[in-house]
Amino acid sequence: MSRSAVFLDEMGVGPLWRLRHGAAPEAVDTVVAAPVDVQAAAVQPVAEALEIVTEVVAEVVAEVQVEAPVAVAAAPVAATPVPAATPAPAVAAPDDTAWFDDAPPPPPARQLSDADIAALDWDGLTAAVAKCARCDLCKTRKGVVMGRGDRQGDWLMLASSPSRAEEREGRALPGEQGKLLDNMLKAIEVDASRDVYVTHLLKCRPLDEAGQERLPTEAESAACRPYFERELALLQPRTIITLGSMAAAGITPGEKPVRGTVRQLGHASVVATFHPEMLLQDETGKAKARAWADLCLAKSTHGD
Repeated sequence: MSRSAVFLDEMGVGPLWRLRHGAAPEAVDTVVAAPVDVQAAAVQPVAEALEIVTEVVAEVVAEVQVEAPVAVAAAPVAATPVPAATPAPAVAAPDDTAWFDDAPPPPPARQLSDADIAALDWDGLTAAVAKCARCDLCKTRKGVVMGRGDRQGDWLMLASSPSRAEEREGRALPGEQGKLLDNMLKAIEVDASRDVYVTHLLKCRPLDEAGQERLPTEAESAACRPYFERELALLQPRTIITLGSMAAAGITPGEKPVRGTVRQLGHASVVATFHPEMLLQDETGKAKARAWADLCLAKSTHGD
């Protein structure tokens, strides 16, 4: 006998028999339950009775789950159909850049004053030149051209403004021009790889409305001048060779340069000669002969 049946028997509850539908009632012996001592039953704590009933119900349920399904006499209850879960409408992922179209433009980079530029080191100077907007050349340039070479060199090679090739490569005097300049310096026993710095008075390429190269205006030259002066102060060269007439005139504004002479800019000696690009186009050789004389003058002035 199962534990649940034992409890039911102890409680005086017999099995319940139900007549089948339409069947005639049969004679059933009347079972008279033994009298129950109500007072004794009431003595048991209610909590104990509840615990026993809970255990019995749990066992009955467990037996029903294990055994084969039994037909339930109760009237079936119509099950309420459960609606199929409706998938939530797909929410479009937010456009992380949607704010960009309506966002105000970023403020322009703060432009350094002449005093600020005069306090920069080499790295700060390079960074300032890269984002400079001190004149309108920043609107048409394709890039800036900072100086290159030995930042402790005694020799400074100075041109006026970058050419198209220099702007494209971001390098002062690249290609054949640079090779010719190296050979010119080698001829006077100057090592271009360790004792020479090459730069321009202007760091941007001046263009006219048609996109053709032009001479820089006075305003453009004045706006870029503090960068060159800072390069000069950091470098402190002994000899400056200007390359081309514009560089010779621009290094000392208001002073007419004369080839074959030595001028002074601070503690540096200044000698003018031709730009390597012009020498490459010289078919007669006259410009190259004059350039050789200029280099010899610079070498004698510079000393050993």
